[in-house]
Amino acid sequence: MSMTMLDVTLHIDEDTTHDEREDLRDVFLDKKGVMTADCRDTSPHLMIIGYDPEDITAAELMATVNRRGYHAELIAM
Repeated sequence: MSMTMLDVTLHIDEDTTHDEREDLRDVFLDKKGVMTADCRDTSPHLMIIGYDPEDITAAELMATVNRRGYHAELIAM
């Protein structure tokens, strides 16, 4: 793992429950290269992910969301 960390914000189109967001966050945190994943009940459509681009790509992050049945857009920070 390198010392590089990029942050992206995911805008999730669907309405999700607190538990669904927590489950998705845990899925991201289990991926190699994902260092942080944060979601807040005050902004239920947004999730901020910190990742190492040498280990995982933004496309892989999006594929993870899609495999879980959600539609989302990446907002680079």
